[in-house]
Amino acid sequence: MQHLLLSLSLVASITLGALASNPSELKIDVTLPVECDRKTQKGDTIQVHYKGTLASNGNKFDASYDRGTPFSFHLGGGQVIKGWDQGLLDMCIGEKRTLTVPPEYGYGNRGMGPIPAGSTLVFETELMGISGVPKPESIVTKATSSASEAASEASEKASTKIAEKIASKVEEAAEVVGTMLADTDDVQEHNEL
Repeated sequence: MQHLLLSLSLVASITLGALASNPSELKIDVTLPVECDRKTQKGDTIQVHYKGTLASNGNKFDASYDRGTPFSFHLGGGQVIKGWDQGLLDMCIGEKRTLTVPPEYGYGNRGMGPIPAGSTLVFETELMGISGVPKPESIVTKATSSASEAASEASEKASTKIAEKIASKVEEAAEVVGTMLADTDDVQEHNEL
């Protein structure tokens, strides 16, 4: 009985650990959803206006708006931080997003100019253009319900990821419990002698 309680305790600990140890992930908030026929894709050269701040204190460290020129780069080509390569995919011209970029998707444990090592970064971004794609005559924003649907869909995907991770950890714990119970049966046989 004592081993069974220990086993159940182990399963609970692993499950809680899976929830608590959820690694930092890139957070993408669409602040101005836009309708379009052509969204950004890996390999596109895009032009983005942005303002970057430190999540820890809100201090601005850079902004293309201050220079009056959007930043141009090859999306998905590793020219920018991972948070940008992933966070600016599937975006429409005129769309605005706020990216919360943990160190794993930013500069990691190295400092970069005014950005301290290990910093979480917040970027307010606006897609100004995609090279080779005509700019729309007018920007058509999506209805607010679409934004909440997108947020709901993103939340559902995140919940599914967490559930899959928990299921995996519970499966691992079940294997450990099975091994412990098998070992317990051996011990009981020896106790009867």
